[in-house]
Amino acid sequence: MKGKIIQVPMDEELVAKLDARAEKAGRPRAEIIRAACRAHLRRLEEAEQEQAYIEGYRRIPEDPALAEAMASLAAQILPREAW
Repeated sequence: MKGKIIQVPMDEELVAKLDARAEKAGRPRAEIIRAACRAHLRRLEEAEQEQAYIEGYRRIPEDPALAEAMASLAAQILPREAW
């Protein structure tokens, strides 16, 4: 993998725990750190998307009559599906 090398100060306890996990998994420390960063960024993205959905719903709430019509339609269609 080609990438940019960065320096991140960490306390000794965190490094020791990280190294223990990396050794247990048989993976390099850098790989564990990259995976943790990806997971953290993914959680942030999901939280932002959820917040955007909530804000959109607050701006334009669901019409109860439309929701009831969709539920009725789904009840008619779904039993015919071969799931």
